[in-house]
Amino acid sequence: MNSHHTINYLEMPVNDIQSTKRFFTNVFNWDFVDYGPDYSCFLNAGITGGFYTSKQQFTLIKGSPLVVLYSNALTQTLQQVIAAGGIVSKDIFSFPGGHRFYFLDPNGNEFAVWSEKFA
Repeated sequence: MNSHHTINYLEMPVNDIQSTKRFFTNVFNWDFVDYGPDYSCFLNAGITGGFYTSKQQFTLIKGSPLVVLYSNALTQTLQQVIAAGGIVSKDIFSFPGGHRFYFLDPNGNEFAVWSEKFA
């Protein structure tokens, strides 16, 4: 449902649409709808958005916003990220409210995953 003045959609740059789709399907079970060879919409991610072909990357060091995903099993998700070709950029740490880690996807884009408990 579209709600007035809420974040409605995210678009993120990626070098390779196909490897991006494989990574996010394998780790997070996202679905995709392609709109041509240079754009793919992701679904089942908590918010709808899209990946578009670009040489750009987003990371915290560049001042980009951090996309934070949720996991019921943080350690298992970290292992799945690594197995799918992601790189852990900051290992699991605690913060007020839970635990999280940061990772780079196969394109070098930085994301985080958090959970209330370290499991």
